[in-house]
Amino acid sequence: MSQTKWRSERLSLLGSSIFAEVAAWKLEAAASGLDMIDLGIGSPDQPPTPAVRQALSAAALRTDMYAYPATRSGLPFRQQAAEWMKHRFGAQLDPAKEIVTLLGSQDGLAHLAMALCDPGDTALLPNPGYPIYAASLALAGVECVLMPLREENGFMPDLDAIPDEDWDRATFILLNYPNNPISAVADLAFFERLLDKARRHGVLVVHDLAYSEMGFDGCEPPSILQIPGAAEQAVEFHSLSKSFNMAGCRIGFLAGNEKVVGALRELKANIDYGVFDPVQEAGIAALQEAMSNSELTKAGKLYERRRDVFVEALRAEGWQVAAPKATMFVWAPLPAMLWSLDRPWDSRLISQEMLKATGVVVVPGEAFGSEGEGYVRIALVESEERLKEAARRIGSFIRGNK
Repeated sequence: MSQTKWRSERLSLLGSSIFAEVAAWKLEAAASGLDMIDLGIGSPDQPPTPAVRQALSAAALRTDMYAYPATRSGLPFRQQAAEWMKHRFGAQLDPAKEIVTLLGSQDGLAHLAMALCDPGDTALLPNPGYPIYAASLALAGVECVLMPLREENGFMPDLDAIPDEDWDRATFILLNYPNNPISAVADLAFFERLLDKARRHGVLVVHDLAYSEMGFDGCEPPSILQIPGAAEQAVEFHSLSKSFNMAGCRIGFLAGNEKVVGALRELKANIDYGVFDPVQEAGIAALQEAMSNSELTKAGKLYERRRDVFVEALRAEGWQVAAPKATMFVWAPLPAMLWSLDRPWDSRLISQEMLKATGVVVVPGEAFGSEGEGYVRIALVESEERLKEAARRIGSFIRGNK
């Protein structure tokens, strides 16, 4: 009897094995009885606002909400998304043609390359970058050309350093600002240069703006679509997961170029039946509330306070980290005091040993690509008191290994 593999080789290309390792480390730590402070996964620890929860529960009680969502037009959510884009960014979009609703932005990111590319095509991706970016290319058989994001360049890609031959063969370039995992922020001047470069080479710009409402210190992260004419050359992913504490609801949207939006809509029509209608109702409520009272709904206010508390506490413990300008993450270089040791510390080792010793979970930077080595990503997804406690434990660990 022949042995059946029952597992594709493609699965080995889907993201970093480090995430599986971190999960195993957590299980081991939990089994040992450690009090864990999980700053690994960027899942909001707060619920949506009462208005959003009320809209979700009221819609879920209606008897007409349980058909396949695709049997309805889904237009009300897209109309609200278009109104919010105009209110927030001044971007004019046709909700019928230039917006498609998604089961979270990761859904769209995972499928975009399949909708736009053929096997053997090329796309430009950031390094480090959110793992689904590279995984989506692996699923589609698309070649990946990586753009290094380094501190000396403000964690921005050097667009002119990308060879013309790579620009000319690329179908799209994908970037993410505010950035996960780095938390860097781009301005409109950068997006204008990016669009100009992309137009000259016929490359689509794909921007992931999942953290648009999570800027700090007065920072209002811009949309590439607020640049006049950008929708001719660009699309942008938006998510209600982080900014509106709706991660479990799975709702987001892609906006921009009509052909690209249409291609993704066509592919998804063959994959799923859309977002549960009560979740769309909750999404409408979230966007309406944000338009009427953005100060009440902006998640960035919460994470700005947590950033201030945590960064100050870490620095007091001897770990000098930069204060991020946005997102829910701290991108922390490995403590300088460890580099002089004979022990070969790297992002994986410090993450594993720190969890074993302290119960504090962080993600090794190399999980996001080779340029992430030498860093760890820390998610601000616990209360201020728990973040202070995490910093205290981390400081004790660092000093004990100095």
